[in-house]
Amino acid sequence: MKIAVLPGDGIGTEIVAEAVKVLKALDLKFEMESALVGGAAYEAHGHPLPESTLKLAKAADAILFGAVGDWKYDKLDRPLRPEQAILGLRKNLGLFANFRPAICYEQLVGASSLKPELIAGLDILIIRELTGDIYFGQPRGRRVAPDGQIPRAEESLATKRYSRPPIARIAHVA
Repeated sequence: MKIAVLPGDGIGTEIVAEAVKVLKALDLKFEMESALVGGAAYEAHGHPLPESTLKLAKAADAILFGAVGDWKYDKLDRPLRPEQAILGLRKNLGLFANFRPAICYEQLVGASSLKPELIAGLDILIIRELTGDIYFGQPRGRRVAPDGQIPRAEESLATKRYSRPPIARIAHVA
């Protein structure tokens, strides 16, 4: 099995390094190849998802992807921000479904801010769409939001547009 190891930047590099140790400890036959992605790729190549990284990801059987993003990249133009790497991978590889298990273990029921009778025994799977217009739609602008808690909070304006095929596709997976 060929795994594309894309550590990302910031804490992503630390987490992926530990994940690679776990994979190696399994004593299974993995071929792992690393490439830069996110802020690290932007620093080295001027783009968060270089063509060479995308090529590696397309040739791999699996991708181990670390976290991307850092405040120092917040002022970059949208196409160059680190998170565009994961969005680009989703789009180019057709990855549209996200599976999010939500389990509340008995030992943690008391740690929740929700009433124990609401979450005791919770074991559900949330399936979320990853490539719709909320991710790839065109921003419609920014404005200063009237927010009493955050002085001059900025608000991004975007529209969400979905058509029947993406909704049917995610419903079929679910």
